[in-house]
Amino acid sequence: MSSAIETIAGWSHGANDFPPRARRRAIDAIADTIGCMVAGVDDFSTRALRRAVGAQISAAGDSPVIGGGRAPAAIAALVNGTAAHALDYDDNFQPAYSHASAVLVPALLAAAAPLAVSGRALVDAYLVGLEAQAAIGLGVNPAHYTVGWHSTSTCGAIGTAAGVSRLLGFDAAATARAMSMAVSSAAGIKGQFGTPAKPFHAGMAARNAVEAAALGSAGLTGRLDILEAPQGFRDLFGGPDAKGWDDMTLARPLTIEGHGVIPKRHPCCGSTHYVVDMVLDLRARHGFSAGDVVSIECVVGIANARNLCYPDPQDEMQARFSMQYCVALALQQERLSLADFTLAQIARPEIRALLTLTNMTAHSREQERAGRRLPHQVVIWLRDGTVLQAERLHAKGSIADPFDDRDRAAKFADCCERLGGDTTYVLYDNLMWLDAQPDLNFLAPMFG
Repeated sequence: MSSAIETIAGWSHGANDFPPRARRRAIDAIADTIGCMVAGVDDFSTRALRRAVGAQISAAGDSPVIGGGRAPAAIAALVNGTAAHALDYDDNFQPAYSHASAVLVPALLAAAAPLAVSGRALVDAYLVGLEAQAAIGLGVNPAHYTVGWHSTSTCGAIGTAAGVSRLLGFDAAATARAMSMAVSSAAGIKGQFGTPAKPFHAGMAARNAVEAAALGSAGLTGRLDILEAPQGFRDLFGGPDAKGWDDMTLARPLTIEGHGVIPKRHPCCGSTHYVVDMVLDLRARHGFSAGDVVSIECVVGIANARNLCYPDPQDEMQARFSMQYCVALALQQERLSLADFTLAQIARPEIRALLTLTNMTAHSREQERAGRRLPHQVVIWLRDGTVLQAERLHAKGSIADPFDDRDRAAKFADCCERLGGDTTYVLYDNLMWLDAQPDLNFLAPMFG
């Protein structure tokens, strides 16, 4: 009987003929991630990584590095993955409880750079890596994520190793070896949320996936049943509540068709998004202002509440993980933007005065163990006695409430402002036709 890794690796090697809707969604996700990489180039975490690995960046390395220069593929994946996740604007992926594309896209681009890889091959590898991430994540979540593991850097590394293996043309055996090695490097804890270590987790996972693929190609291996084996990934990272992979299904339908990836409407932790969306929707519908609000109560998932541990944020990263700050912005503005997450903006007296209005609680453990997904809820009390209520099961950007073409193009333009309007337009247009690109040379302007 094949192990879970062997089953995933066999599918990853042989999967073909992905349907047009899946390819379209993959292209949109790749473009969104590239925009986030460009936007994150000047963040502290990205600049720190560039300083740390500066000796390995030159003009002659294998793969381009965001901000300029080239480096070995694993190092490029490390820096570029950190940039993709630096501003917490990159997509969410519910099946793996991860920021799947922030690991997958930088790893694939780094591995592809020394080769003559077509746009279509990149899309194929993305779909394989995403499906593999979903399979890994569904075996251990939600227990894995709720207890405190950062699935982006655990499930993300293992699944991305399958995507990189597909891009590099590995057979099923080499793919399985790569995934087994990636299990041994899976790491990242949610206690680091709100610090520069969180975006580093995405870069670390991208690097680990590229390195695992190289190790698998060279013949290095571990147990191929390491996901389900005693003292393996499920035992240590999922615990007794994790279901494992006995009933695993792959691509029936593809996860990107059934669940999709969720591009972010707001440049902050996805755990805030349902509530922020509800506050913005209620303001638009009822026309109240921040001065009209007496208090706000919101109920979120246990894992979401744990993620948002900064009611009085002191810096940009903490603000991205503060429900109170993000709701304060939603009370004052029509949208949240990258410009809201700077020290000067966080210090605004009119925003600080609103922080104490919001109280956040979590669903009970018994409610969550009942097995169905629970909506986030908001109640807003106004000074005139009006009480407004809402609940949301899906964030803006999900399949249930999708972005349209204008949403996607506007976000990309916001992220790529530093490139200039003409360069941004050409880059985005080429990305929208990614399946037709004979190579990836058109991406060069994003790295400069």
